[in-house]
Order: sequence, then C-alpha cells, then structure tokens
Amino acid sequence: MSAVDLGDEAIAGLFTRPGRMSLTILGTVIGLSALVATLGLTRTANNRIATHFDEVVATEVLVTARPAPQDADPNTIPWDAPERLERLNGVVAAGNLSTVEVGDALVSTSPVNDPQRRTDFRFAVQAASLGLFDAVRADLRTGRLPDAGHSRRGDPVAVLGRSAAARLGIEGVGHLPAISIGDEVFLVIGILDDVARQHNLLTSVILPEGTARRLYGLASPERVVVETGLGATQLIAKQTPLALAPGKPEGLKVALAPEEKRVRQAVEKDLILLFLTLGVVSLIVGAIGIANVTLVSVMERTGEIGLRRALGATRRHIALQFLLESSAIGVVGGILGASLGTLVVVGVSAHQSWTPVLDPLAPFAAPLIGGLTGLLAGSYPALRAARMEPVEALRSAT
Repeated sequence: MSAVDLGDEAIAGLFTRPGRMSLTILGTVIGLSALVATLGLTRTANNRIATHFDEVVATEVLVTARPAPQDADPNTIPWDAPERLERLNGVVAAGNLSTVEVGDALVSTSPVNDPQRRTDFRFAVQAASLGLFDAVRADLRTGRLPDAGHSRRGDPVAVLGRSAAARLGIEGVGHLPAISIGDEVFLVIGILDDVARQHNLLTSVILPEGTARRLYGLASPERVVVETGLGATQLIAKQTPLALAPGKPEGLKVALAPEEKRVRQAVEKDLILLFLTLGVVSLIVGAIGIANVTLVSVMERTGEIGLRRALGATRRHIALQFLLESSAIGVVGGILGASLGTLVVVGVSAHQSWTPVLDPLAPFAAPLIGGLTGLLAGSYPALRAARMEPVEALRSAT
C-alpha cells in the first residue's frame, strides 16, 4: 500500500463524518489557541510588569547617613539636600523623609474617650519636605498638600495616608477635621490616595518638615528619596555623596532599592508558571477529545477494518491510517489555533493599550505541537484497530 493510497484512505476516513471531525478539530483549536494566547499574553504581561517596575525602581535612589564611629561627629544629611540634588542633571524630584519620635503619644480624632469604639491609634508620624510628594509620586485623594509657608511657619497641619484616614474615620477635609498627637492638635489638610514608593506613608501621619523641627526637635533628615530619569540612577548615586557631603562623602549611604527587582522577577516567574499551566491543561483537554473521537471511529468502522484486513491490508497499514487521521486533526487544529491565539493576544493588547509581544516560534510550533498531540492521542485507538483479527472484526460488524 503506497503512501499516496494511505493518505487518500485517511482523508476519506476524516470526511466520512465531517460534523464529528469539525467538533474534534474545534477542541484542538481551543486547546492550542489557549496555549498560543497564554504564551503571548505571558510575554506581553511580563513586558508590561517590567515597564511598571522600571518606571519606579529603575528611577529611585535612597540616601541615608551611615552610623559614625564612637567619639566622632555624627554623619548627617543637610536640610537643603533636595535643593542640592535637584541641581544635578538627571534628578526629577527629591525630598526629605524622617520618622518623628513622638514617644507614647497616640493619634486621635476626638478629645473625648468613646467607650463603644476606639478613637486613638498608634501611627507612624513622618516629616516630609515639599519635594517628597513628587519624589514618591503621591496621588491626593482629597484636600491639598503642605506648601512652603506651612513648613516655614511650622504650622500644625497634617496629611494622612488613606489607611490612617480610614481607621480614624476621616473621609474628607470639607469639615476641617482635626487630629491630636498626644497634646498637640493638627488640622488635616489632605488625604493621600496612593504612592508609587515608600508605601508606609499610606499608614502614617505626615507633617511638614518645619513643623516637626519646631514641635518635636527633629535634628536632621533621616533619608532623602530621589527620583531620577531612566538610566540616570548609577550616575546620580555616584554624585549624591559629593553633592550633599563634599567634605565627608563616605558618611552617606546611597541605595538603589534592589528588593523591588527581586519582587519583579518573582512576579514574572509566577505569571509564566500560571499561564503555561493553563495552556498545557487546555492542550491536554484537546488531546483527550482527539483520543475519544478516534477510538469511537475505530469502534464504528470495525467492519471496514475487517474487510481491509481480509483483502490484504497489514496491521501496520491499519495503524498508520488512524495515526494519520488523528495527526491531521491535530495539525489542522494547530494552524487554526495559532491564528486564533495570535488574534486573541493582539485583541487583548489593543483593548488594554498594551504593546503585544509574541513569541515568534509559537505560531509556527503550534501545528507541530498539534500534530504530535494528535499522534500521541491516536496511538491507543490505532493499536487497538491494528490488533483486530479479520474474522472477528467481520463477525462483530455483522
């Protein structure tokens, strides 16, 4: 039996029941389109995640003072550190951020103790210079941010992070809400909705730097948060100690926030594993569909198999015919699935205004994967058909 005759028999067997063949191909199309789409969406999502992380992490520099040896003058950050750093080419924004020591003082919105609910809480109190809110990319939910006058006069005003505001029961600033930190009363002028970095600000009470210096004796800034342009962090990290402490640059520590880079890598790894798992599961479902339909076809064509064996067809010919049929279903499903999966990636990316990133090998590998899947799925039915004896097959058919 020639290869051409074998191919003709396989094609004839496929088109004997076109409705069933179409449904079987549809199952394979769904599986392979899911695989191609998930691979493409994985790369697209990773690219999107990398972009978001780079926008925040690759543009952040943190400056702190190193502990000084005993009997030596302490290393400090100058109050005008943001102004000095903003003169450097590549610095977008900079601001001081310090933790204010308030002792055992609690933050409360009411001077009267309410026995039915808690009204005082222990929050971190932070002092921020004017440029800090730009450096952390703060989004304001309501109200306003402190200005230079507030800091210069040491006004008792405060900005709350959204979590701190929620626990205190403050939803807006329209009614001029006030909070007390121990015996000091502060007018709440704004509530932060979100920040891109320094997320502890969302659970803190934020005072103007001048207010913290006047009321709590803040000696020097604790750290400086710097936002740079893309690609400028290494240069700014080298220039910062010289700009802030030219006489003793080794007293300052400059960090580039490596922790977030590890977080990005972990997120990308988890996404790849998730999407690949979904794609493989979809492909297994398609393979089971091919196996079921091929097995049913073998059972329904028992008489045909017996007649062909009686006319001289070998076991190998019978097995190859059914393997060709199942492989053809997989190849056709792979071609259609690759096309549909690519359209899904492009469609989702266009809807979300993303840049689609496709694996160049995926659309071409899908027909091959489909063919191999069909070959494996049709192995058992083909072997079962090949093992049929002509007499038994003809007898069961009658």
